[in-house]
Order: sequence, then C-alpha cells, then structure tokens
Amino acid sequence: VQLQASGGGLVQAGGSLRLSCAASGRTFSSYAMGWFRQAPGKEREFVGRISWSGGSTYYADSVKGRFTISRDNAKNTVYLQMNSLKPEDTAVYYCAAARMVFPDSDLRSYDYWGQGTQVTVSS
Repeated sequence: VQLQASGGGLVQAGGSLRLSCAASGRTFSSYAMGWFRQAPGKEREFVGRISWSGGSTYYADSVKGRFTISRDNAKNTVYLQMNSLKPEDTAVYYCAAARMVFPDSDLRSYDYWGQGTQVTVSS
C-alpha cells in the first residue's frame, strides 16, 4: 500500500482544515488507517485511527471532540477533519495503514506510512 497525504497549510487559530490520504492498491478497505503528527523537536504522536469499515474510531485526548476521521473505501481515501485548531496542533501530519483490525496508538502497530503534510496554526 502506498499512501499520499495532502491538504496541509497555514490556518489561523480556531480555523479548520481537512487532510486527505489517498491509497493505492485494491486492498485499501482491508486496512485500518491512522493519523499521526510530529512537531519540531518532538516524537511522532498518535492522533486517531479508523477501522477498515469506518465503524470504529479512536482519538487521542488532545484532539477528541475537535478532529474527526472518516474514510471512503470506494475512493481509497481517508480524511482527517480538523476543527477549532490551536497553535499546538502545528506539526507534520502523517497517515498510516495497519493490517491489525483494531490498532492502538503505538506506531509499531502500523505497517505502511505516507509522507507528511505540514499543518501550521497561527495564533
């Protein structure tokens, strides 16, 4: 599976962005998908994940209630809708695919990674 994230940019605090992650391959619908982020000088951290069917989502406490993950298996795409953005959300955002049915927040649970897309939130 090859993953391509897009949709990053510069936004003011309180604003919204939607990131997309397009996947190649006919088996996209069999993978759970996750989003992670990495701020300068910090470790990559879990943002959230969605099950292969889209029926189950799980978020980090820091984004719960503000971010929403969805997927369109017909389009081989997963989305990260980010609302009420804060300066501390500034990071490079990565999408990842996991063979595991319900992967947790551990990076090692994910098998494929896309390149990142930069999100910058100004105060």
